[in-house]
Amino acid sequence: MPTILTHAAVPLAMYVASESGRVSSRLLAAGVVAAMLPDADVVAFAMHIPYADAFGHRGASHSLLFALLIAGLGAGVAKPLRSSPLQAMTWLFVCTASHPLLDAMTSGGLGVALAWPWNDARWFAPWRPIRVSPIGVGFLSARGMETLLSELRWVWLPLFVGAGMWKLINRKPGHPPPR
Repeated sequence: MPTILTHAAVPLAMYVASESGRVSSRLLAAGVVAAMLPDADVVAFAMHIPYADAFGHRGASHSLLFALLIAGLGAGVAKPLRSSPLQAMTWLFVCTASHPLLDAMTSGGLGVALAWPWNDARWFAPWRPIRVSPIGVGFLSARGMETLLSELRWVWLPLFVGAGMWKLINRKPGHPPPR
């Protein structure tokens, strides 16, 4: 998996790319939490649930159904998030679904149960450039630093370059480029 902080890159980049004021700070915060939420399944380790189990790490909480459930909750709390139900649903679905997609691009683990409960198979992306993050204290090792550098190269840099380009090509005519 990418580090928990790198899962926040997707909502942050979408926020940067969005038109000023379009996404409230509350909706942004909810998106960051939603993007990180699937990794709450690491409690399965403490509960002695096997990694490969449907409710183990990268199982049900890494499915598109889980992303839809979080999106549905977002529609119910759209008003406190200062958004419309459709905006909250869409935003939270994309943020939550980005998590298993990034995990599927890592170099290790068992893959993600993207189609759970219809299919228990674990899936990996055909291209897996992101180094898998060590869990726990191992994160503070040389391998943890290699993971962070991999994430900067393959996640943060492309997302923020893309967000910046999106802002440039969508600026209103007659407005100078940002400095």
